[in-house]
Amino acid sequence: MSSERHEPAVEPPENSWRLNYVTGDLFSCPGDDALAHCISEDCRMGAGVAVTFKQKFKGVEELKEQKKQTGECAVLKRGRRFVYYLITKKKARQKPTYDSLRMSLEHMKAHCVENGVRRVSIPRIGCGLDRLQWSRVSEILEQVFKHTGISFTVYSLPVKAETTVMKETMPK
Repeated sequence: MSSERHEPAVEPPENSWRLNYVTGDLFSCPGDDALAHCISEDCRMGAGVAVTFKQKFKGVEELKEQKKQTGECAVLKRGRRFVYYLITKKKARQKPTYDSLRMSLEHMKAHCVENGVRRVSIPRIGCGLDRLQWSRVSEILEQVFKHTGISFTVYSLPVKAETTVMKETMPK
């Protein structure tokens, strides 16, 4: 007689999402992963990782035409992936709040669920130039996505590269 236990086919809801960490280039993620990052309502994207998003995915006018406000999320479809622009502040020079980030993530979650998105790759959203604390941001991510089955991969630059990028974007 076998003493195997049969696990239920459905995972319990609190385990139905994952947060994975990777050191490397965010843009080397699988081509069908959705991507997300934070921007301002004015869609400036003039510093930090946002500059690379603007160069890679273009579409600034397309984003502006969506007329999204703080606490919402603009979306571009590029190939097999969605690119999410979390609107967390009015102007580029301002700082987001945890509430504006949470509302933007809720908005993004609705789009993900509606469109069958299962994997999202992100930088440590809101924690670079925007100065939010990752410990709080990762808690918010869990609260918003824990019952969705959507997994996140968080990309961090190697420390040396991150220091260089931060120095390059610091005011002189």
